[in-house]
Amino acid sequence: MRFAAVSEALGQDAIEVSFVAKNRSEAIAESGRLLVASGRVEQPYVDEMVKAVEDHGPYIVIAPGIALAHGRPSKLVLETGISLVTLAEPVAFGNEKNDPVRLVFGLAAFDHTAHLGMMRELAVMLGDAEIVNSLLNAVTIQQIRDLL
Repeated sequence: MRFAAVSEALGQDAIEVSFVAKNRSEAIAESGRLLVASGRVEQPYVDEMVKAVEDHGPYIVIAPGIALAHGRPSKLVLETGISLVTLAEPVAFGNEKNDPVRLVFGLAAFDHTAHLGMMRELAVMLGDAEIVNSLLNAVTIQQIRDLL
C-alpha cells in the first residue's frame, strides 16, 4: 500500500464523496461525524472541531482547497484517525490565500505524538498534485481507497 498509515487511519465509514455543505461549519461537522462513525472520537469532539475554527479563524486551511479540521488531543479521542470529505461544491472557509475548500480532512489525535507518522504521509500525499486531483475527481469511496 502506498500510504499505509493514512489508509489505516481512514477507518471504515471515514470517507464521504460529494458532500453538499452550505458553509464551513457543515463541512467540518461532516468530517467529525465520519470520525464518530468510524469509532475514532466521541460526539463532543465534533463540536470542538467546529468551535476551534469559530474561535481561531480558518487556520485549518493548510493548502489551496484543502482543510485539516481537528480538536485538541483529549479523552474524547478514542483512537487516532482521520476522515475525508470531498465537497460537491467548493466552500469558502475565510482563508483568503487558500479558499475555496474542496477536500476536508478530519483529524483525531489521541496524544501529541501518535499521529506524526500518519501526518508525514498525508503531507507527502497532499504535496502530489496528481493525487490531490485524483481525490478531487473521485466519485466513489473505493476510488479513494484504491488511490491509497
